[in-house]
Amino acid sequence: MWRAVDGSPLSCREKIKVMNENLGELRQMAQDALEDGILMGADEQQVRGVLLEIVEGLVNPYAKTGER
Repeated sequence: MWRAVDGSPLSCREKIKVMNENLGELRQMAQDALEDGILMGADEQQVRGVLLEIVEGLVNPYAKTGER
């Protein structure tokens, strides 16, 4: 269940569909990157760490001043 900032559930089916599709694509891309890295001999934990850093480094361009 996707929630709005106020904690209420998102009710627009189109918004929910887009969120789920975006995350499905992201999950597949991350999985492909992990598998490629492992097949090329990279350390699995390092690849996972880099993927986490990417997510943690995402910036909310709509945040109010001082928020992340």
